[in-house]
Parts: sequence; structure tokens; C-alpha cells
Amino acid sequence: MSIQSILDDFAVIDEWDERYRYIIELGRKMAPLPESARTNAVKVRGCASQVWLIVARDNGKLNFTGDSDAHIVRGLIAILLALYNGKSPEEILGIDAKATLSQLGLDTHLSQQRSNGLFSMVERIRADARAAS
Repeated sequence: MSIQSILDDFAVIDEWDERYRYIIELGRKMAPLPESARTNAVKVRGCASQVWLIVARDNGKLNFTGDSDAHIVRGLIAILLALYNGKSPEEILGIDAKATLSQLGLDTHLSQQRSNGLFSMVERIRADARAAS
């Protein structure tokens, strides 16, 4: 799923209850990480829920996989994967995640704790991109 298709879907969903269900459904569509991949080395710090992000490099592009023990957070991970997967480290560092997440309304409709966790994930992805460049 592309970030544009998520933006398009959000544009036609008026109610936030429906948007939350949509985000949770995005997370349900992701394959879970095997238990053996859920290590402290790939755990994202700064999230209230447990979050694991793994980066893989493929022909100069980065691809992320992730998981969480919280349904809504799995959906937020799916949105971030749509935003960042298949891009070069330089492209990732050039993405204005705050602007995109604001377009989705996530800047004003997530709790402060969830919002902090979301931006901890963004910072982790950016750190992985910096390390890969």
C-alpha cells in the first residue's frame, strides 16, 4: 500500500472512529514479526507500547518491517512503512514526516503518548537512514 492511497482513503473517511478502524486494519494486514526477531536491539525506545523495527538494505534502498503489541500502533507502523519503504537513505532523510502525518490528521487525533511514540519511530527510521548513507 502506498502513502498516497492511504491519504486518498483518509480523504473519504469522515469519522475518526472509522479512521481508527482503518488504521487498525492496516496493521492487521502486516505479517507479524517472529518472536525471535523481537529483540532489544531492534526495539524502539520512547514508545509506550512495545515496538520493533528492522531495516534491510536492498540495492541502495531501505525496507523496514515492524511490529507492536498494540493494534493501533501496528497500524501506525504500516503507515510509516508506506511512507518510507523502498526509498534510498537520502530520500528518507528528505521526507517531511510531520507534514504527511499532519495531512492524515494524526498530529491532532492521537494522544500525546501515542504521538510521542510515533515520532520516536520516525526518528529511529531516520537514524537507520543516516547510518546507511
